[in-house]
Amino acid sequence: MALTPFLLGGSDIFDPFNFDSLLLGSRLSDRAGQNSSYARDVAAVANTQVDWKEIAEAHVFKANLPGLSKEEVKVQVQDGRVLQISGERKKEEVSHGEKWHRVERAHGSFLRRFRLPENAQVDKVSAAMENGVLTVTVPKIQKPAPKTIEIQCT
Repeated sequence: MALTPFLLGGSDIFDPFNFDSLLLGSRLSDRAGQNSSYARDVAAVANTQVDWKEIAEAHVFKANLPGLSKEEVKVQVQDGRVLQISGERKKEEVSHGEKWHRVERAHGSFLRRFRLPENAQVDKVSAAMENGVLTVTVPKIQKPAPKTIEIQCT
């Protein structure tokens, strides 16, 4: 199933927990033609693929970042509950005497932002990079087990 990316309320934060924003927000394709700089930025963001899954104990984000080192990527939590993944793919240097036949790999800055749900423990976020895949784990606040109250006889 293909998901359509949205810019919410003039922002670039993906918020699957705000249904009104998903319905009323503007689609990327509606704004991409505004200017070439914006279109280029949208393309850079759209080319940074991120999966988000929720498991019992955490929210797990996986981003395909081939060719990047951990020093070229930044993971932050901003504004309380917004996970931000950013970095830059540098353009390969051209040496004298080289003749390029094709350049298809994207380069430039990228930025992805995700609004985290209320159950996210933002102070315990961890990140790891392996084989060009960044994995960000956001533990969930565990609800306390129901407590049974003993009834006293009087």
